Amino acid sequence: MKLDILAFGAHPDDVELAASGTILKHISKGYKVGIVDLTLGELGTKGTAVTRMKEAHAAAKILKLEVRENLQLADGFFEINEASLLKVIHQIRKYQPEIVLCNAVSDRHPDHGRGGDLVSRACFLSGLVKVGTQKNDGSLQEPWRPKVVYRYVQDNWITPDFVVGIDEFYETKMEAIMAYKTQFYNPEDKGPVTPISSPEFLEYLKGRAANFGRIIGARFGEGFTVERGLGVENLFDLK
Repeated sequence: MKLDILAFGAHPDDVELAASGTILKHISKGYKVGIVDLTLGELGTKGTAVTRMKEAHAAAKILKLEVRENLQLADGFFEINEASLLKVIHQIRKYQPEIVLCNAVSDRHPDHGRGGDLVSRACFLSGLVKVGTQKNDGSLQEPWRPKVVYRYVQDNWITPDFVVGIDEFYETKMEAIMAYKTQFYNPEDKGPVTPISSPEFLEYLKGRAANFGRIIGARFGEGFTVERGLGVENLFDLK
């Protein structure tokens, strides 16, 4: 299956938190989109690898993704090495996306910046003929390099290079986020409180989306940074 957009997240819920409105918007336009999670998020204070996997699949249904996969790299300990790069390259060549979305250039959680760097490097290597990866039937995959890599802004404030307006998709974005029942605010949960499980965190998410939206005159938005300059054919395409 060829995808138009392939989004990578270091943990299940990374993409939902930072880029799911953008994904919903493009799916509504007919584009095919998938998500690949690098880890199961097994080191999270709340939930388990099993519950995180179930929650990720529930969120995938809400987002109406074509596919969702998990590379099961080690949460907190994965490195940018040959083994992890080849796993990411395999996914890029398998789905041949035109656009790749990945974690922020730097963030509070060290997995985020490292995860984004891993994916960015894999996107380049995926286009090299002499980097060999195999299909499930043992035949060689064809080289494939996405046209662009965009890194979504996460917890730390980073001035975005562009913002996608998500006004009509904000509520569904929040529904996908709340599919992670073990991670975010639940008044019936009597377990430990984490930085993302308080009701204040949900207020922060709304404020961040409103902040990005204000930049472009929208109510809500999501911010991205680029790795190379953007080209435009018509200045009136810019908002």
